[in-house]
Amino acid sequence: MKKKVVQFIINLAAWMCFMLLPVVFFSRPKDVSFFPDQIFTLYFVSSNLFFIAFYYFNAYFLIPKLLVQKKLLTYIFVIFLLLILFGMYPRFYDYLSDNYFKIPRSPWHGTRPKNVERPLLSPGSISIFLLIFAISTGIKVVGQWFQSENRNKEIENEKLTTELFFLKSQINPHFLFNTLNNIYSLAAVQSEKTAEAVMKLSSIMRYVLTEVKNDCVPLEKEILFITHYIELQKLRLTDKTKVDFTVTGETFGKQISPLLFLPFVENAFKYGISTRELSPVIILLEIKNTDLYFTVKNNKHTSTLIKPANNTGIGIENARRRLELLYKNRYQLDITEDLTTFTVNLNINMQ
Repeated sequence: MKKKVVQFIINLAAWMCFMLLPVVFFSRPKDVSFFPDQIFTLYFVSSNLFFIAFYYFNAYFLIPKLLVQKKLLTYIFVIFLLLILFGMYPRFYDYLSDNYFKIPRSPWHGTRPKNVERPLLSPGSISIFLLIFAISTGIKVVGQWFQSENRNKEIENEKLTTELFFLKSQINPHFLFNTLNNIYSLAAVQSEKTAEAVMKLSSIMRYVLTEVKNDCVPLEKEILFITHYIELQKLRLTDKTKVDFTVTGETFGKQISPLLFLPFVENAFKYGISTRELSPVIILLEIKNTDLYFTVKNNKHTSTLIKPANNTGIGIENARRRLELLYKNRYQLDITEDLTTFTVNLNINMQ
């Protein structure tokens, strides 16, 4: 309601300024006093009312009903017809005032003799008509373009939100499935570590359930989550595996998308662990000003060499898609592998 009142006031002020243009720009005879009845004659008022009516008729009827609906020829025909009518109005007005209404001429509009007729199409009226046409069409078309852009942005944001939620929902069951398998293995051998594993899983799932709905979380929370995840994985590892998780730089005040690092860490434990070969897992998270550098490096073993080189798992593919959606043009992800090692290097500008 308030917006409509403001729009009404703006429109009223604009038309008042428009109707005062002759007072500002046109000269008047010296012997004519500056009174409204000499300025705002019946011709002046009636012609301007017609121009105002045309403005709204074009903006709120012709453009939506014809131009937007791609009825271009009909729109051009109607505009051309109105142009002719407006161009003929001054002569038509003179004919009525001289022969029927006997309206006296105002000195403000000059001293044209009665026997000298106006041209059939008044250049002044046509010029004003074209000006009103350009203004009304321009404002309406630009306004609709902005509305269309805003609507497209809303649709795009909604699509991104839906897609991100879908990607996150894919990560959660995948992570839970693997972790429950680990706990099941401990329970099957009646390990004393089973209770500790359940507590670790409870802490991790609490984070997943509470933070996954947020667009960003404090970086410290994400680091703590990864730490808990690594500790949970260690419960099933042998002395063949050594995990080195290092964090350097200032993490306070930094924000990151939740569960973004998990697929890379999970991939290392899924494909880089062996009970027969040395299996070092190196995880480094480094903060330099507004840049985040995340590296995961693990060995490849005989059991994983038969996998295709581009098989990095659904988790990493989801992470890659999330990076593209959330950090477009602000990240670099390099995944390299040779016969013995698999390395993930991720750089994110968090500014």
